[in-house]
Amino acid sequence: MTDYVQVSTATETEDQAVALAGGAVQGRLAAGAQIAKVRSVFWHLGEYGTGEEWQIVLKTTTERYPELEAYLLKAHPWDNPEVCAVPITAGAERCLEWVRDSVAADLN
Repeated sequence: MTDYVQVSTATETEDQAVALAGGAVQGRLAAGAQIAKVRSVFWHLGEYGTGEEWQIVLKTTTERYPELEAYLLKAHPWDNPEVCAVPITAGAERCLEWVRDSVAADLN
């Protein structure tokens, strides 16, 4: 298993995305986040749809992932938000150190 994951979710507005990402980073649940406007194509409540959303991509450790997931599910404005994590299988050592050091539990 990898020690690092990239976690994604999305919100309806840019302000919601910034607030959600900011809370995660300030709480040291994620080292950082990128926010981008995306066009989504999806099934929701049995219906096909498309729309614009604000995607948030966060980096954290597998150790901190459960806390990040819990925060995202609690703080997210949607009842059933997408929260997905994919392993980071390789990365520049200094980048991975930054992720690890930024979310270290002893910093909280």
